[in-house]
Amino acid sequence: MRNSVMRLRAISWCAAAIALAGLASACTTDDVMSVRPEVDVGMQTAAVPARGLARLVPSDPMMAGYPRFNPPADPGLGMPADEAACRQDLKRMGVVFRDVGSIDDGGACRVDWPVEVSAIGGVRMKPAATLSCSMAATFSRWTQKELEPTARWKYWSGVRTIHQGSSYSCRNIRGSRGTPSQHSVGNALDVMRIELNNGKDIDVRKPGWFAFRERGFLNSVRADGCDYFTTVLGPGYNADHADHFHFDIMKRRNGYVACK
Repeated sequence: MRNSVMRLRAISWCAAAIALAGLASACTTDDVMSVRPEVDVGMQTAAVPARGLARLVPSDPMMAGYPRFNPPADPGLGMPADEAACRQDLKRMGVVFRDVGSIDDGGACRVDWPVEVSAIGGVRMKPAATLSCSMAATFSRWTQKELEPTARWKYWSGVRTIHQGSSYSCRNIRGSRGTPSQHSVGNALDVMRIELNNGKDIDVRKPGWFAFRERGFLNSVRADGCDYFTTVLGPGYNADHADHFHFDIMKRRNGYVACK
């Protein structure tokens, strides 16, 4: 009974102090804790360890995939023959793209003739991806010859949108001694989600044990990618790739392909 009276007095005292002085600081932490010991005052929760793309792009993971401000470029000014041929290849595949200005962010972060891809035929790319033309062409072929047929086979539906998390990005390979990432030369793309025409939204993160259709679809996506890209990494490989598929066209000796 006495404890209850003391708590009521403490509450009254705080209320009166606030009313008279207009300052919340009149109630100290000790006063409040003595009245409501179950209330956590002023304590901060521990930060959740970053996983997936947030580990790879720690400065601003939410903006990693969004296109930088890319000024338009005139493709006729000194463009090499192989770059011009690549753009003709994109047009034949129905890729919606635009030529953008060369990128030079210092060091290895450079793309001389980048393109910004917003759609591959009827499949939208969100956000638009800034890539080298060769990476754009490789990804487009894989999308049309593997991803879309697999979606129709598994879900009886076409692909509406590919949600990417990172295209060109000036950074090194995590854990390496300064080895540039293929993102820094526009030769890599990270896929987070695949949205189908029937409304199905497939998250690349490892599905549950009983998500058999989704698991089969994602396994096919990964396996088929190894016939097009030189690197395919995804959930189950390591914590850095827990929430996305990484595709790149890094050149390696003896035709080695890292498919994990």
